[in-house]
Amino acid sequence: MQQSNVEHATIQCRKYHDSISEAQHFNIGSIAATHQKHRNEPSIQVQRLFRAHARDIYKDVFLVFYTSSFSRLRNNAYLCTLIIETSKMAENTNGGSNYSASNIQVLEGLEAVRKRPAMYIGDISEKGLHHLVNETVDNAIDEAMAGFCTHIEVTIEEDNSITVQDNGRGIPVDEHEKMHKSALEVVMTVLHAGGKFDKGSYKVSGGLHGVGVSCVNALSTHMKSQVFRNGHIYQQEYEKGKPLYDVKIVGDTDKTGTRQQFWPDGSIFTTTIYNYDTIAKRMRELAFLNAGITITLTDLRPDEEGKMKQEVFHAKDGLKEFVRFVDRHRTHLFDDVIYLKTEKQGVPIEVAVMYNTDYSENIHSYVNNINTIEGGTHLTGFRMALTRTLKAYADADPQISKQIEKAKIEIAGEDFREGLTAVISIKVAEPQFEGQTKTKLGNSEVAGAVQQAVGEALSNYLEEHPKEARMICDKVVLAATARIAARKARESVQRKNPMTGGGLPGKLADCSNKDPKQCEIFLVEGDSAGGSAKQGRDRYTQAILPLRGKILNVEKVQWHRVFEAESVMNIIQSIGVRFGVEGEGDREANTDKLRYDKIIIMTDADVDGRHIDTLIMTLFYRFMPKVIQEGHLYIANPPLYKCTYKKVSEYCYTDQQRQAFIDKYVNGDENSSALHTQRYKGLGEMNPDQLWETTMDPANRLLKQVTIEDAAAADEVFSMLMGDDVEPRRQFIEKNATYANIDA
Repeated sequence: MQQSNVEHATIQCRKYHDSISEAQHFNIGSIAATHQKHRNEPSIQVQRLFRAHARDIYKDVFLVFYTSSFSRLRNNAYLCTLIIETSKMAENTNGGSNYSASNIQVLEGLEAVRKRPAMYIGDISEKGLHHLVNETVDNAIDEAMAGFCTHIEVTIEEDNSITVQDNGRGIPVDEHEKMHKSALEVVMTVLHAGGKFDKGSYKVSGGLHGVGVSCVNALSTHMKSQVFRNGHIYQQEYEKGKPLYDVKIVGDTDKTGTRQQFWPDGSIFTTTIYNYDTIAKRMRELAFLNAGITITLTDLRPDEEGKMKQEVFHAKDGLKEFVRFVDRHRTHLFDDVIYLKTEKQGVPIEVAVMYNTDYSENIHSYVNNINTIEGGTHLTGFRMALTRTLKAYADADPQISKQIEKAKIEIAGEDFREGLTAVISIKVAEPQFEGQTKTKLGNSEVAGAVQQAVGEALSNYLEEHPKEARMICDKVVLAATARIAARKARESVQRKNPMTGGGLPGKLADCSNKDPKQCEIFLVEGDSAGGSAKQGRDRYTQAILPLRGKILNVEKVQWHRVFEAESVMNIIQSIGVRFGVEGEGDREANTDKLRYDKIIIMTDADVDGRHIDTLIMTLFYRFMPKVIQEGHLYIANPPLYKCTYKKVSEYCYTDQQRQAFIDKYVNGDENSSALHTQRYKGLGEMNPDQLWETTMDPANRLLKQVTIEDAAAADEVFSMLMGDDVEPRRQFIEKNATYANIDA
């Protein structure tokens, strides 16, 4: 049955493709998950992505196209061509009688990396591009952690190549006993080759399990490796991972270290332009995590004024400076940093803690310099030690015990973590991560080591600083009181069966489909736009929740106050998130009953709209981060203009697209009488059909997915933009004012 559907779709595609002219071909960008607007020329990256994935998922692709989307694809002849090509691949792949030894491919050397780059670096977009820098720098950081490197220089060259140089020992260049070639060539061209597998060379290391620098080599059109060692400069160059010549001596030097320069492959990455701020954030983080090391970042690309950028990152006190940096936009409960640096059970542990007057918990954990966003056993050990130590101190102090008894409250673990900011960094020789992306540590022995270390250090601090200990306990009592007051509000979020619609907000226009994986909800600014969205939506899969005005700024209020706000409760109830599932003390958002796969924020394209976006993102980041981590939160991007010239109309999502339209049809004359430009200041200005076509139709719309790639940076930005401290926010606005879109 499935094959007949494929054959039928293919025949229909062939008929339509043969019947139209070349001028009618359109780009498949929006349908192939790039969400670009239709353009005349098909995107090379889209073609490559589509073909690469279609071989593995062609059956699902065909069924989706045939059963639900085929009527919309009649205007997309280019996609028809790709379906035909993919069907041919399917026939070649699944023709049982033709399946023989000749169909078995063996990928040699670094071919596997170039064939499936996303398996090794996460993706081939801007994130993957910057990952190449991180992997190269990680080798230098490994030298620093081993005690042989003090200075790393990272340079963005004028041609967007990257140079990384360190003053470590330099990669060995003598002949490898097993491979019978220079060790430098082995490290650069062989997967899972490197000193980090020999614990005599490196006790701990980061990077991609030993595939880091060879991955960078494979995904670069050209790479030059130089080693300063034994008084000589050794050099070897590569093209797409293949050496151009044997390692040779090109000069003499009294320095030691390694210099790597690479040019990322534009045929693999969707962009090859590096972002200075992205690299700077990671270099700053590495400097904090490795006290004493100096990292110099230089951008040789001149800016608009012809100037070049350079920053030097150095943290003498390491995590002490890091926790102050993260917490600098908050009001401190006291100005002291609770700090420990020790080793337990063979695990080096470093922790820095500060308390502030806010109501959220902000813990950033690292293993071997890798940010473990999802936590793990080291975070579990820290939380257990914090709870037990503070509770024991409170029980032993007569005044505090009397205060708790008088308030008739029972202290829970999360009460001790309200207003807490902490950075945890540990080094593990054999880390066990859940998944290749290293976001959750699984080593069971680490929990006990961290718990012991933190417990001892915190007990000593509380005994030596009774005034600060009392301030912490007073805040804990206040948090417990607020938690109990929130019980009734929290229980109102829970309902017996969220899929039946019971207890849902009255304003919610739900979809009729009951499968959450196929459903999406739009959080729409204003009743007017909400009305248009309700009329224009696909009622089977799309739900609409109109929001009146701006929701509560959750950054500035206590936890229980959030659940008393109707606007916030409407969102929480609508999407099916529950709190307190594991008991009264559980503040973690439970997404097991999430009612929609996509939660889409849809606001006006103006300043107020951006503010509402930020308020809603703050709510999810502080109270429901799991929704973001699981990839459910998106922001819709409505068009800014509708440009019309005679019978030609186009929606323009940026000023650049509008200018391109003007240049194309009226030779850049904005005042031409033949040109009509409509500026959409609000969603309510669009009729339902326009709203569907531009912002809600999955085939055409442009969505931005909200992610948490750098938890510390995200925490800092939310605290600065939404907190009480005005001065940092003013400085941020002044610095970024030139990038703002303001309707004046």
